[in-house]
Amino acid sequence: MDILDRARLFEERKWNKLTTNDRIVASREVKALILEINELYKQTQDATLMELMKRLTVLKKKLEKRLKGRPDV
Repeated sequence: MDILDRARLFEERKWNKLTTNDRIVASREVKALILEINELYKQTQDATLMELMKRLTVLKKKLEKRLKGRPDV
């Protein structure tokens, strides 16, 4: 499967009712996708790849924010 297809499928995934383990696995998966797309971007300098990386990064930040939980004040 192509990197772009995997990224598209990752974006279309449903994100409700995930267990903590599912969130950890998804965070690692999206990190790997971003790094692979970044290597491709370095070679081609394609703006669509940059936009894709930005969208995936937003998803990754949401996942990691949920994993870290609320800070105790």
